[in-house]
Amino acid sequence: MTDSIPATAARLGLDPHPEGGWFRRTWTASHPVETPAGTRPAATCIHYLLLPDEHSAWHVVTSDELWLWHGPGALELSLGGSGEAPADAQVIVLGPDTGQVAQALVPAGAWQAARPVGADEVLMSCFVSPGFSFEDWRLAD
Repeated sequence: MTDSIPATAARLGLDPHPEGGWFRRTWTASHPVETPAGTRPAATCIHYLLLPDEHSAWHVVTSDELWLWHGPGALELSLGGSGEAPADAQVIVLGPDTGQVAQALVPAGAWQAARPVGADEVLMSCFVSPGFSFEDWRLAD
């Protein structure tokens, strides 16, 4: 983690995220839904920023998560299965180039980790449904 707030994080009002990188919730659906863990918003969305020297640690969320690429750099999103710990990863690259995609879905309960590709920061939006709660999230050991 950097010692100062990156310019893009400051401009967007982002805070440090426990898994690495920078984030701010930008939207929470007004409609609640019942989940096995309790009442959650139907959906939430955050801005999520990674600098070239940062990464998102392996973590799992109990809801589907749609990653939406904004750039400027590309992002490597690793999916590590749905076991007790991350397994061999499927890698999806989000970005502007041939063979890269602009959005990717992480299914509920799948391990995930992310890192920028190359020397540019990368800004994403992450849309979670049912809505994100830290009670439904955990980091790998």
